[in-house]
Amino acid sequence: MDYGYDNYSTNYGAGGGANAGGFMGGDTTSSPAGGKVGGYGKDTLRPVTIKQLVDAYQKHPDADFIISSQEISQVTFIGQVRNISTQATNHTYKLDDGTGTMEVKQWIDTDALNSDLMDTGDSKSTKIEEGDYCRVYGKLKSFNNKKHVGSHCIRPINDHNEINFHLLEATYVHLFLTRGPPTKNEGGVKEEQNQEPTSNGKSMPSMSSLARKVFDMLSNAPGEEGFHVQNIATTIHQSATEAQKACEELLGLGLIYTTVDDYTYALM
Repeated sequence: MDYGYDNYSTNYGAGGGANAGGFMGGDTTSSPAGGKVGGYGKDTLRPVTIKQLVDAYQKHPDADFIISSQEISQVTFIGQVRNISTQATNHTYKLDDGTGTMEVKQWIDTDALNSDLMDTGDSKSTKIEEGDYCRVYGKLKSFNNKKHVGSHCIRPINDHNEINFHLLEATYVHLFLTRGPPTKNEGGVKEEQNQEPTSNGKSMPSMSSLARKVFDMLSNAPGEEGFHVQNIATTIHQSATEAQKACEELLGLGLIYTTVDDYTYALM
């Protein structure tokens, strides 16, 4: 399945492009972690956040999960290990990436383990401990209405820049799939056209009419302590809820800031 988001590649091995699939060799049904026959070979690797995995849904119990209106097979994400449970046949990790938590099951390959013992006399692989950041590659599954990721590869993060990179990559792919690629007429020229002049001649971004009322009112307010949202609502003849929405819009645009408390605002 080709999602078409530019077939990009990365230095960290995430590889979210259409050619990134198929890194797991052999028959996917040869271990408990395997999925549909041939599923790993033909689908892309999707970088995601844990919240996206938690919110993913299926059209029916046997269908692939869907994120951003696209079916997914293989996923990769990064999280901090909160708990590790070791059993005879698998390791279960509980990972947290700041957007949610997800259990990751990695089945133990006894044949590979015995081979390592014969070659090196040591069964220790790259050890993962609680508190470590890890990258997971695997497939989202559901058992008894509880989601988990069946992982065929989980490795520790050595370069913490990879954490920020992954979050940006997951955001890029989500926006690409939900909004499409940027068009040629998008950019600096269009942004300048959408900007409005202020009273002092400087330009400012477009905003709702209510937010502009609040901005103008705060522009003429005396002192530096600002106005409480209730006073703002009274002055512009709106409800406190509507005034708060306008203030949050201006906060998002970086035009105002909170002063003595979270509901008192002044211009930047």
